[in-house]
Amino acid sequence: MSIRTVDDLMNLLADCEDAWDMPDRSGDPVDILDHDRQCAELLRRDFPDDEQLQVAGLVHDIGHFLRPGDDAGHGRHGADAVRRLLGERVARLVELHVVAKRYLVAVHAAQLSASSRRTLIAQGGPMTAEEVVVFERDPEFAAAVALRRADDAGKVVGLEVASLKSWRPVVERVARG
Repeated sequence: MSIRTVDDLMNLLADCEDAWDMPDRSGDPVDILDHDRQCAELLRRDFPDDEQLQVAGLVHDIGHFLRPGDDAGHGRHGADAVRRLLGERVARLVELHVVAKRYLVAVHAAQLSASSRRTLIAQGGPMTAEEVVVFERDPEFAAAVALRRADDAGKVVGLEVASLKSWRPVVERVARG
C-alpha cells in the first residue's frame, strides 16, 4: 500500500485508534495512535527543528495496522506506505526504528518492555559486532536511535499529548518536502 495524500495518511492514523501492535493486545499498553502521538511529541520536545523526525515518530508503527501480526516486517511495511508522500528520509527512519532497537540492545543493553523483548528475536535479535559498525556509519544513525528511544518511552497509559488533528500542518510541511 502506498499512501498518496495527507488526507489518506491522517485517516489511516485515525483508524489506528483502538488498534494494537499485537492482534491479541499482549504488546504495548496503549493503542497504535496513542503510541505514535506520544513518540512524535517526545521527538518534538527533544528535536524541535527536525519535523521529518517528528513525523517519522507519528507514523513509525502504522505497519502494525497495515499488516497485523507481522512484527518483524512492520518497519518495512510502514516505510513502504509513506515513502511516496513523506519522502525517503522519513521512510528510512520508520524502517530503521526496528534496526535501532537491535543496536541499543547489543551496545547499551537497553531495557525493553516485555513485548519488545518478545519481538526482538523475530526482528533479528541483538546486532552482531559487524552490524553495529555498519549501523553507526549510517547517516541516519543518530536520528534512528532517537526515534527508537522515543518508541521505548511512548507507552504511557493515559498520557495527554497533542491531538492527531494538531499534527496535520507538520505532516503537510513534510509532505511538501
